[in-house]
Amino acid sequence: METDREGMTVNKIKVAVVGGGTGGLCLAHGLARAGVEVAVYERSRTRTERLQGYRVHIAPMGSAALHECLPAEAWERFLATTGESKGVFGFVTEQMRELAVLDAPPSGDPAAAHHSASRISMHQVLSSGLDDVLWHGKEFVRYETGPKGVGLHFADGTTAEADLVVGADGANSRVRAQLLPHAKRADTGIRTVIGKFPLNAESVRQLPERLATAPTYVLPPAGSGMFTAPHEFPAASANDESAALDPVLFDNTGSYVMWSYGAKAGLFPGDLAELAAPALRSLMLERIRGWHPAFSRLVRDSPDGTVSMLPIRTSVPVREWEPGPVTLLGDAVHSMTPFRGIGANIALRDAQVLCRNLSRGGDVTAAVADYERQMRKYAYPQVRGSLRSAGQFVTESRFSRRAMRASMTVLGAGLSLRRKLRG
Repeated sequence: METDREGMTVNKIKVAVVGGGTGGLCLAHGLARAGVEVAVYERSRTRTERLQGYRVHIAPMGSAALHECLPAEAWERFLATTGESKGVFGFVTEQMRELAVLDAPPSGDPAAAHHSASRISMHQVLSSGLDDVLWHGKEFVRYETGPKGVGLHFADGTTAEADLVVGADGANSRVRAQLLPHAKRADTGIRTVIGKFPLNAESVRQLPERLATAPTYVLPPAGSGMFTAPHEFPAASANDESAALDPVLFDNTGSYVMWSYGAKAGLFPGDLAELAAPALRSLMLERIRGWHPAFSRLVRDSPDGTVSMLPIRTSVPVREWEPGPVTLLGDAVHSMTPFRGIGANIALRDAQVLCRNLSRGGDVTAAVADYERQMRKYAYPQVRGSLRSAGQFVTESRFSRRAMRASMTVLGAGLSLRRKLRG
């Protein structure tokens, strides 16, 4: 028995986290702060081997989890790398006609606020300060349970032991495949092409203010959808060479507008998965021909290295399972489509809830069972909701799209009137 940072008695256990992504690293920080022995096993060989990703929206739920789990220094570094918020979320037509603007009141408390984060920068923040916890080059192969705990086996022939294994190894989780072999992921039939348009003093003047400053949901007549969102670093612009000296940012020092175009697979060429960036860009320019020219500029001027295709898949919620010394977190158990922008936040909430339960001491299985019960209750509705949003995003029904645009126009008028009355 030992005591945690608040003087409470806790059981001395060892937790092994498989996967060094957003949720797994957040959990590791929280457990380390609580005095729980934890080790993270990540298959990448170095911190910088897989610097990838785009902008991610951190909602108040995710902010609260990060604030609770991270040490003060890491929390401040996270805030320092979040983007500046100059505009508010809006819906527009493909001709940039505004339908609605959702101006949620800002929060004065960063731990209860919305943040624009670069996945790359956030990963570097979360993976710092874990020198004695985070182990790279550890590709998980399988686990085996026994009377003394769980044994982990890695591709390099090494092993590790723990009292609890947390599978945080993403949508293609090997831990889930062994723990819940019946849990499936489904192809939604939607494909997205994404890219990054660099923002600097010159390029920002080439865009409408809305695209350069605020997240924007584009509703064309039918069959597809587009989402754009800026990420502007407060302390560094794309032309600020001194930003390269900050090790937490690595090569992700430039501000940008992230864009994502989605449609059903049948509307794309059959060889979409084999297309290189230039061909993807040409395809996108053809698909949005006739839209407001600003959208073509976003696509045309995005560097090859930022343009790629992603198939959209979703997990299929499963019924309650028997809790034990192995559990799951984040995309490993509830991967969802990106159309609600909530997946990373649910993973952070997982880390917060599981960390709280384990930090209290007591029976580990009971702590895991309670976490899994809560997780299924708040995560699976989001999985289903994000799938519905995906269908709305790419609906081929002109009637449905007209109804959606009309409802957004009515909503926008109501919100505009409310703003005038407040003023």
